[in-house]
Amino acid sequence: MSGRSQRPVGRGRTTDRRPGRPADTSRAEPAGRLARHLALMITEAVVRDRLSLDRALPHLLSNERFARLDPRDKAFARLLAMTVLRRHADLDRLVGQFLEKPLPEDATRIRLILLAGAAELTLLAVAPHAALSNAVELTRLSPKTSHFDRLANAILRRISEKGDERLAETADITSNFPSWMIEGWREAYGPEMTGRIATASIAEAALDLAVKVPARTEALAEQLGAVVLDTGTLRRPAGGRIEDLPGYSEGEWWVQDAAASLPARLLGTAPGETVLDLCAAPGGKTAQLAASGAEVTAVDVSFDRLARLAQNLTRLGLEAHAIPADATTWRGGTAFDRILLDAPCSSTGTIRRHPDILHLKRAEDIHALTDIQERLLRNAASQLRVGGTLVYCTCSLEPAEGEARIAAFLANPGSARLTFRRQPITPEEVGGHSDWITPAGDLRTFPFHLPAEDPRLAGIDGFFAARLVRTT
Repeated sequence: MSGRSQRPVGRGRTTDRRPGRPADTSRAEPAGRLARHLALMITEAVVRDRLSLDRALPHLLSNERFARLDPRDKAFARLLAMTVLRRHADLDRLVGQFLEKPLPEDATRIRLILLAGAAELTLLAVAPHAALSNAVELTRLSPKTSHFDRLANAILRRISEKGDERLAETADITSNFPSWMIEGWREAYGPEMTGRIATASIAEAALDLAVKVPARTEALAEQLGAVVLDTGTLRRPAGGRIEDLPGYSEGEWWVQDAAASLPARLLGTAPGETVLDLCAAPGGKTAQLAASGAEVTAVDVSFDRLARLAQNLTRLGLEAHAIPADATTWRGGTAFDRILLDAPCSSTGTIRRHPDILHLKRAEDIHALTDIQERLLRNAASQLRVGGTLVYCTCSLEPAEGEARIAAFLANPGSARLTFRRQPITPEEVGGHSDWITPAGDLRTFPFHLPAEDPRLAGIDGFFAARLVRTT
């Protein structure tokens, strides 16, 4: 599981909100304009409709209007949308410097068109005529924005002349993050580290690949033009269709951030052991466990995400018993040798890949998530055999979802019959990175870890993991 927040089955109400349809026009849009239209629809889905990228992107990319775009144009649309979501506050300040009066509060679309145009001109080095002409044409696609066409042209022309200088003068990376998030990091990690976290979090993430057969790592690295990280993961710059890369159709690897690959390794599974993977979808960790030869039971609340897990395992030639169920209450009827719990969380360690988090997460979400995490931990612990190992992990940078959660569990595992001890993680288990290990012996990675000379190959997701052993 990626760690994105989920509701257990049967708890609360769900909705089926979908991104709006692209406006109909009398003639087909040129590819460049259509790509920018797609980027606009993506940002609207997140900012206006409050949909996650995981929900919005598949729906929009399957729309017949955008399906005709070639992969390069789709990649540009995604990059443009992600840039606007990452740098929204910086870009908003930049645009504001050239406005004579503020835009109406409900003028979301024109604001996003202007932010995208400013992003093209200052951050993406797009030719000014292309950025300007396409932005102006986008305003004319809707009656709600058509009267802003001259304004868009004037503002973006001025930004094309002075935007780089003005952006450099006013940029404040932390302003792109919710205040509750920045304040929490400053309290937990200090101002200097908070700045490093924020700076690394708005950078484009590299493409990391986990290899099914470790003996194939070096050969695949050569075929893929990738580097081998000291965690054993392959890394190459992001971009292009993963389906076109060597080894994909043969099922030799799957996409998985280097940090996300560590919890399953820390579990230390052996062939034939029974392993429970809770909150398992979309299945990267399940694949790791199955590849080790373990007998894996994968439980997740989402039918759709489990279907994706099954598809991934089929491509990889791996097997696991997938069960759609609420992992806070599901019982397997047996004691497992090892359990991996990748708990739903705020996912603040994955902003590099999911900048929608900056717009969707709220401080109050943390309390609801820690309640779910506590129930998941207790249910998992009750199904572990004596002497068995449990790894709890989240892709969150919030101590409340990591260190504090484990401290609370060890103090009260939910039953007097259960006792656990922490089994400290060693640097040797995580590529020799002693700075990834907390004083208590847990794993804590930050987005600025794994620096590289090539910025396209730098960084890692923020992760927390603790390893526990049941003693009675």
